[in-house]
Amino acid sequence: MSKLKLDLHDIYNKGDQIDRALRDVLDEAARIRASQVEIIPGKGSGQLKKRVLRFLDQKEIRPLYHRVEKDSDNFGRIFVYFRWK
Repeated sequence: MSKLKLDLHDIYNKGDQIDRALRDVLDEAARIRASQVEIIPGKGSGQLKKRVLRFLDQKEIRPLYHRVEKDSDNFGRIFVYFRWK
């Protein structure tokens, strides 16, 4: 099973690039049928993490993945899991 990782540290303040990066990593996950994507918004103020969660919760994005899990050990990580038929 393959896993992808998206680190948002470099573009944390560039809204359009954040959405594009999130969309790209989800598309790539679907293409290679990845089991998991790790998104790293970093710890900061928590605003970027909220933005990522809002993005994932959009009605056109939600069907693309199985579930989202916030890392209980590392506040700055979000895992997105996929289930392929």
